[in-house]
Amino acid sequence: MARPAWAGRNYLLLTGATVIANLGSSGALIATAFAVLASGGSATDVGLVAAARTVPLVLFLLIGGAVADRLPRHRVMVAANALSCVSQGLFALLVLAGEPRLWQMAVLAALGGTGQAFFAPASEGMVLASVSGDQAGRAFAVFRMGMNGANIGGAALGGALVAVVGPGWVLAIDSVSFALAAVLRAFLDVSGVAARAPGGGLLHDLRDGWREVVSRPWLWAVVVQFSIVNAVVSAAEAVYGPLVAEQHLGGPGPWGLALAAFGAGTAGGALMMTRVRPHRLLLTGALCVFPLALPSAALAVPLPAAGLTAVMFGTGIAVEVFAVTWMMALHQEIPEEKFSRVSSYDWLGSLAMVPLATALAGPVQDLIGRTAALFGCSALIALLTAAVLCVPEVRRLTRRTRPEPAAGRAVPRAAEATEPHAAEAE
Repeated sequence: MARPAWAGRNYLLLTGATVIANLGSSGALIATAFAVLASGGSATDVGLVAAARTVPLVLFLLIGGAVADRLPRHRVMVAANALSCVSQGLFALLVLAGEPRLWQMAVLAALGGTGQAFFAPASEGMVLASVSGDQAGRAFAVFRMGMNGANIGGAALGGALVAVVGPGWVLAIDSVSFALAAVLRAFLDVSGVAARAPGGGLLHDLRDGWREVVSRPWLWAVVVQFSIVNAVVSAAEAVYGPLVAEQHLGGPGPWGLALAAFGAGTAGGALMMTRVRPHRLLLTGALCVFPLALPSAALAVPLPAAGLTAVMFGTGIAVEVFAVTWMMALHQEIPEEKFSRVSSYDWLGSLAMVPLATALAGPVQDLIGRTAALFGCSALIALLTAAVLCVPEVRRLTRRTRPEPAAGRAVPRAAEATEPHAAEAE
């Protein structure tokens, strides 16, 4: 098939780097949980290591967003990938050497979270900014197809490799994938990007980003919603999921297959969004958040592996519709020169409660039981999503027929584009 005219050099480099990084990262998520369990850790220990990665991510996100609006974003991304490469490489050596200690795993997880704190705001918007406005939706959906396809392969292969060769080698593969992704991003062509004018200081930039967020009810409403939704989903998948898999589903293999099915669903959702162009962006996206309540309920029952896999597949389709419509709304409404700062608040709100939720997942299970905890996760997701639908701006925000740049946003030509726009799951 001929390459689409909008898929320029930068778009291909960004997509390729993301596919490679996600192949490693999807397997590493499984490997980390089972590395803690293999070292004799408990459910609480799994949650603590997950929280150790998220705490620095939350602490440094706002700084990362301000830095990405001041420095060339591709350089920030490369440096963040290099830090993740080093932290995962050391984690792999620690596990392969035998008997890793909990504090050591937590420290290395924290280094990886620091890298992600600077990577995430810098990466937001770069893919969408590398194509013309009228093709942005299709380009982002195709990008997400590649990313989610990598999640499918990475999760399935990672679960299988953890079972066969152990988590250490899966973590080593993740380290190599970050190195390769950094190399590709280093070759982005930034010659057509205008230099940014110096701002009024870090605190000024952060206040300016905050004003952009609070002035848009649709934006802060969804961010508040996902501050809790992401927290309970992370607790269910990072802590309860591996435990249910270990006790009822047969170990890491079936759990990896279920996560791969979620990835397959997201790939299917992305394929669908290359053709579907919903008029009411946020209303469509918000309705597709309700299915996020289903995996926790499936783990609570628990459904057999085949049933859980089917639930994860359907949830993946719905989540991908939300992801594309959400990013299109941000791309349409937020000025480009403030995008990383706004994105950092989005990430901060979405992740702020994740460390607390993952750290408390074990104690909550001990207090009320795993089944009640999982059903509670499902109920919170459904209630919060219903509340967001009560916000008028969420129901009314519409897609522009031909998206015009928001104030201060120039739509770059495909040949000149540099700065991407897409939340990557590294």
